Amino acid sequence: MTKRLVSMATAVLMTLGSSAYAASFVNGGFEDGNLNGWTGGGGKWMGVPAAPVNPTVYNGGTPNNTIMSGGTDPYTGANRVYTGNYSVRVNDSINDYSVSTLSQSVSNYTDNNIFFAWNAVLEASHGLTDSDYFSLTLRDDTAGVNLVNRSYSSAGAIGSGTSGVTWTNYGNWFSSGWVVEQIDLAALNAVGHDFTLSLLASDCPYGGHAGYVYLDGFGAVVPPNDVPEPGSLALLGLGFTGLIAARQRQKKTA
Repeated sequence: MTKRLVSMATAVLMTLGSSAYAASFVNGGFEDGNLNGWTGGGGKWMGVPAAPVNPTVYNGGTPNNTIMSGGTDPYTGANRVYTGNYSVRVNDSINDYSVSTLSQSVSNYTDNNIFFAWNAVLEASHGLTDSDYFSLTLRDDTAGVNLVNRSYSSAGAIGSGTSGVTWTNYGNWFSSGWVVEQIDLAALNAVGHDFTLSLLASDCPYGGHAGYVYLDGFGAVVPPNDVPEPGSLALLGLGFTGLIAARQRQKKTA
């Protein structure tokens, strides 16, 4: 009996010890209402180096990253938050040569999947390498490979891994809409590896056109899109209005 208890206790301690070293992305859905866990950088882009620019170029610079709490994008009408109460917007709609970055690294990530959602908004401008643009990379630091590598300018794709994204035109603006990424780490034999997510959004190098991107729901489970679209909200409001009117008619009849 004593040996059994010792064996059970040892098994529990081993389980606790192994899980203690497991890690996940901090504040992946930005539900802290801040940028806790994330590192930002930024500055100006005048066309050098050529796009897409490695985000590490702007390490130590002043970032232009804003926590968003609901509402809709002024150019596309899409929800600024994909799930929960908050998201982050990297860069903004002011065309002033600005570039902003956001990144986070995690060690010994032991979940089987990585999920996150993003939505880029780019103003129509020039050519592939001199327009406003954004880039996104999820790197397996342990294996030394990029699992997600996306780069788009308002003139088109400027990098690999561009499948599965449909861009929509909104006047002078283009948007990817919310794109949900899923990386099956178990299938890649990458469970327990170290990972870094890097995001960059930039204006065009002439100060005439802006680009920015929203990020939300970074974690081990697919982020549920529990924020109603503006059209759904309108229908919901009409439903409540009709319900109130029906109740008022019932009262008058009584």
